[in-house]
Amino acid sequence: MPKAKTHKGAAKRFKTTGSGRLRRRQSGRGHYHLAKGQRRYRRLGGETEMAPGDESRVKRLLGK
Repeated sequence: MPKAKTHKGAAKRFKTTGSGRLRRRQSGRGHYHLAKGQRRYRRLGGETEMAPGDESRVKRLLGK
């Protein structure tokens, strides 16, 4: 049986917390900064938890 390989595109986008939950960056910070406003832009800056429906699929890609 060959070794399972981590999906490198997913590994760059998602991080696993110590308790096993998944963190992701929020969308909407890529471009059009002036149209969004500073408050909204700051709010989108942090990371957030993954949706439970996506977690199982991403964990499989990460080999967890």
